Amino acid sequence: MAHRAIATKNQGHQVVVVLSAIKGETDRLLELARKMASEPTPREVDQLLATGELTSVALFSLACQTFGERAKSFSGFQAGIQTNELHQRARIININPARIRTELAKGRVVAVAGFQGATSGGDITTLGRGGSDTTAVALAVALNADSCEIYTDVDGIYTTDPNICERARKIEKISFEEMLELSSLGAKVMEIRSMEFAMNYHMPIHVRHAHRSNKGTLICEEDTDMEKKPVSGVAYSKNEARITLLKVADQPGIAAKILSIVAASSIVVDMIIQNQSVEIEPATGEPHTDFSFTVPLSDYPKALELMQDTAAEIGAERIVGTDNIAKISLVGVGMRNHAGVATLMFQTLAKEGINISLISTSEIKISCIIEKKYTELAVRALHDAFALDQG
Repeated sequence: MAHRAIATKNQGHQVVVVLSAIKGETDRLLELARKMASEPTPREVDQLLATGELTSVALFSLACQTFGERAKSFSGFQAGIQTNELHQRARIININPARIRTELAKGRVVAVAGFQGATSGGDITTLGRGGSDTTAVALAVALNADSCEIYTDVDGIYTTDPNICERARKIEKISFEEMLELSSLGAKVMEIRSMEFAMNYHMPIHVRHAHRSNKGTLICEEDTDMEKKPVSGVAYSKNEARITLLKVADQPGIAAKILSIVAASSIVVDMIIQNQSVEIEPATGEPHTDFSFTVPLSDYPKALELMQDTAAEIGAERIVGTDNIAKISLVGVGMRNHAGVATLMFQTLAKEGINISLISTSEIKISCIIEKKYTELAVRALHDAFALDQG
C-alpha cells in the first residue's frame, strides 16, 4: 500500500490513507481481554483495540519514509474524529481535519487509524466491525475529496457471493442506494454506515483489490443505465433469528409495546409481520393474532428472554423462536420500472421446494425468510433466474 500511495501522490494528488489493523489482530486483542477479565469493560476494550490500527499506521508511515516519501500517522483522536460515548459501537458526530490539512499542505502522505475516534472528553472509542470503511468515507467527506478508494481482498462488488455462485459477475457501477441496501442485507464488502455517509454527502467510492491495479466497482449516483435490469444483485444473511408471539390480543398499542421493549435494549428489529385476526379469544371475546419479527442472531437470546417476560404481561398464549433461518434478498433500482420481479422470485424458490415464511419489500428490494439449509441453493437459483451473470 505504501507504493500505491506514493504513486498516487506522484500523480499530483494529496493522499490520506486510512488503515485497519493487521488481519487477525483485533480478534487476538479481544482474546487477550477475555483472558484478563471474564467481562471486560467496554472502555478498556476500546483502549486495547485501538492499538491494532495505531500499529498499522505507524508501520505504514515508516514504510513510506523508507521509500523516501514524507509521511505522518495519526490516531483517530489526533485526526479530529469525534464520536458519541457508545464504546465499541460509537458513531461519528464531527470531524475537524485541521491537522490533516496542515500536513497535506506540507506535502506529506497522511495515515489515519481507522475504526476509532474519541469522545468530547478524550476517551478513545471504536466504531464496531467495518469501522475503517466508515472512517475513510467520513474523512473523504470532511476533506472534500474528489473520491474515496476502498482497497479490499476482492476485485469489487459482485452480483452475489462468488464463493457460493461461480457465475457471479463483477459490477462495474452501482448506485449508492443499491449498495446501501446490499450492505444492510448481508453483503460484506462495504459497511452500512460508510454507505450512509457516501449517499448523504454524494461521495463516489471506488472499491478495488488491494494487490491488483485493475478497475474495481464504482459506487455513485444513480443513472439511467442502472435501471435497464430489474435486479442488480442477490444478497443473503444467515445472521437472523425469528420470534413469534402466538395469540396476542389484536388491539391498538400491542405491537408498539412489544417493539419498544426490544428497542429499549438496543436490539434492532428487521422484518415484522402481524397476521390478520380470524379468531375470537373465548375468555375475553376479543380478536387475537400472531406477531412475528426478526432480530440479529447475536441478539436472539436476549430478545427471546425479553419476550418471555412480556408474553404474560400482554396475554400471549406462548412464544416460538428459531435461529434456523436465513434472509434472501433481491436488490435493484430497476424494480421501479419492471413488473413481475416478486412473481419470478417466488416461482423460482417454489420450483426448488423452498418455503417462504416472511416477506418484506421496499421500492428497490424484496427479502424473504427461508430455512437456513436452503441458503446457497436459493442464491444460485435466483442468480440464474434473473440472468445476473450477463452484463
